[in-house]
Amino acid sequence: MPNFDAGDASNSDIQAVARVGQICALFRPRVLELTAAEVAERTGLNRTTAYRYCASMVAAGILERGSRRGTFALGRLMVELGTLALGRLRVVDVAGPHLRKLSAAARMTAVLSVRGVEGPVVAAVEEDTSRVVVVTVPVGTKLDATAAQTHLFLAYADAATMEAVAAALPTAERARLEADVSVARRQGFSMVRHSGGSFGVAAPVFDDSGMCATVALLSGDLADMSPALEQLLATANALSDEMKAPDEGSTLADAQGAEL
Repeated sequence: MPNFDAGDASNSDIQAVARVGQICALFRPRVLELTAAEVAERTGLNRTTAYRYCASMVAAGILERGSRRGTFALGRLMVELGTLALGRLRVVDVAGPHLRKLSAAARMTAVLSVRGVEGPVVAAVEEDTSRVVVVTVPVGTKLDATAAQTHLFLAYADAATMEAVAAALPTAERARLEADVSVARRQGFSMVRHSGGSFGVAAPVFDDSGMCATVALLSGDLADMSPALEQLLATANALSDEMKAPDEGSTLADAQGAEL
């Protein structure tokens, strides 16, 4: 098979790849299906071009026909790739017991978020079902600039990332975001009260390369946060310690390889 030289790619090829990525990014936990007209409206493509892209992506397995006539949904290839991508993130594998313990102790929903293309993405959720009203967030949700997790990711990101997120915000919202990020950086956690009365508080998780995830608590009742915050920080620290420890499976495989 001949080697592919990125320099040989035409501008049209590069643009096509960018368009495919743009279309895939339109799908979210609450946007499971889209028509070609909706794709056109949200990408700036004309309807004919949008339909051709969607049809070609169906042929490639990237999209599939939706349950409603004329709609498209993410295809089996994306399911396989998404599962593979999450599977290679060790923090997702090791976080489960920590989230369950934290949720039970705090009586709040515990959430793990990892870094996505445009900000943090929810990777795992342990819901608190002990209350009448369950506050939760779907796995796969891309968190916006108002989320506590986003403030933490930006607190440990470079200036270019901060600028990319803040660039499109109105002046007042940008100033508020910069202030929230500064507070998160200074105190090592972030707390946000959302409209409707719910709130979220998040703490960073680190591995040997730096911040790799956040752990958060969600609740609809802002009572005394001291015990819950203490439990959250302890969970984030315990998960960070586990992430920095050698992976036992990898260590065993390395040892077996050395013996061979």
